Amino acid sequence: MRRIQHPGPSVDPKWEAVLCRTDSFPAELHPGKSLLDAISGLVESHGSQSAVLRLRGGVLSRFCYYMPALSSRPEYAVYFSDRHDVEGAVRLETASVTFGLRDGQPWLHCHAIWIEPDGKRRCGHLIPDINWIDRPVHAEVTLLDGAVFTVLPDPETNFSLFLPRNKQSINTDGRHAFAVRLAPNIDVCHAIESICSELHLNDVEIKGGVGSIVGAVFEDGRNVDPFVTEVFIKSGQVIKKQNYGHQALIDVSMVDYTGGLSEGRLERGQNPVLVTFELVLQPKFQE
Repeated sequence: MRRIQHPGPSVDPKWEAVLCRTDSFPAELHPGKSLLDAISGLVESHGSQSAVLRLRGGVLSRFCYYMPALSSRPEYAVYFSDRHDVEGAVRLETASVTFGLRDGQPWLHCHAIWIEPDGKRRCGHLIPDINWIDRPVHAEVTLLDGAVFTVLPDPETNFSLFLPRNKQSINTDGRHAFAVRLAPNIDVCHAIESICSELHLNDVEIKGGVGSIVGAVFEDGRNVDPFVTEVFIKSGQVIKKQNYGHQALIDVSMVDYTGGLSEGRLERGQNPVLVTFELVLQPKFQE
């Protein structure tokens, strides 16, 4: 399996999972606000500070984004591009979002696919407080209670990243879930399967899902060779098969540092995390 060498010491364990309760529902992000303000207002109106979302449809203007990039700085193994600005409005196709706190204020991490005015389909990292909603965006929202994704320094990568942290003690009866962060050089599917096994979770739905992997290997045999990527989960689940253990089925969209856009199901055991991966594991059925 491919791996990346970051400047700082490797963390152990390679994943964090914080117990929380979730509330999932459909909603609409209304025009006239930035993406950050619209999501912040929605989440806070339900009394929460953190959530993961999947977005689709709608139109964004003042559109700007980053791409993954090679690093020219020794303190980082990989980096991100200069800001890209698009003239005119773009049609949002789909996106995944992690929403939480940075320095005590609302912040989010969003990777998306969109269609530009010239018809070009692109993928990248949206700049949250600049992109403006022009037409309503549909959102599948999963609120977190008892855990908050919080931007904190990460010694291994030298970036400040969303990490799940306990907010308060919660009543673990009812619809429990886990806010998760995966660290570099652990396979995405195998890590999620291990978490489900250790936490005694059976069938699980993966909510949200924003991160990066070292190139990619898809289940159908296709490879992405450029190793710096940004990726998001379009749909994901974990199923527990009798006598076969847990199996993660994860469909993603991604862009690499050359601008190549790729989509498919991740091959289990072949897709290590590049910098980070954030997601929520929500059991489908409560025992």
